Amino acid sequence: MTSLDPVLDKDGVQLTVEDAVATVTLTNPAKRNAQSPALWRALTEAGQSLPGSVRVVVLRGEGKSFSAGLDRQAFSPEGFDGEPSFPELARRDDTDLDAAIAAYQSAFTWWRRSDIVSVAAVQGHAIGAGFQLALACDLRVVASDVQFAMRETSLGLVPDLGGTHPLAGIVGYARALEICATGRFVQADEAERTGLANLVVPPGELDAAVRDLTGALLAAPRDATIETKALLLGASGRTYDEQRAAERAAQARRLRDLAGLGD
Repeated sequence: MTSLDPVLDKDGVQLTVEDAVATVTLTNPAKRNAQSPALWRALTEAGQSLPGSVRVVVLRGEGKSFSAGLDRQAFSPEGFDGEPSFPELARRDDTDLDAAIAAYQSAFTWWRRSDIVSVAAVQGHAIGAGFQLALACDLRVVASDVQFAMRETSLGLVPDLGGTHPLAGIVGYARALEICATGRFVQADEAERTGLANLVVPPGELDAAVRDLTGALLAAPRDATIETKALLLGASGRTYDEQRAAERAAQARRLRDLAGLGD
């Protein structure tokens, strides 16, 4: 499948597909790609709209910033048109409030599906929800001007869009706590040193670097990549012996498939 026409284009999110590569673009540079519930629904829909041929999903933001985080209008009494404001959400009972936050989180969860590899191309600011969206992806290629920050705690909130799990897994508990509790900026050199960034390049080379990485990811057979990703995603929840058993089972499936003995 090759298509340069958007599969989806709504509420600040555009999805295009070209053969095995899908690109999800945040398209509101005038507001530094600030996020809203409508944008989160569009991101969820983008994940649901991926053709089965897609193997790599690239996430990028138009303009100088990847995403400056949550649009502050959400905190105002009027909120967004047709949307409950955050003060209104706070007055709901626990079940309704939990369901609302879970719906928001769904925009951040599908990026680690085992059948795709997701790559965030990050430049400029990636703050709060923007940082968590970058963390939702499997890999991050960043421009040398990147500035990550987790500002939720500074606003009296907590990071609740799925970002705490990958952040702690990448940099460790102590550094994750310090980053979240202080809300400080993490610059490109620290991001690369701590593993938040797989690669740092000059801003003008970001797109080319992502294309090169995408090509490398597509070079391996799809089923081997899927099995390997599943092994790595589950590794932290398994003992060493359990992981070895999972490796054996995965390899047995691969050997049988290669021999034409699979289901």
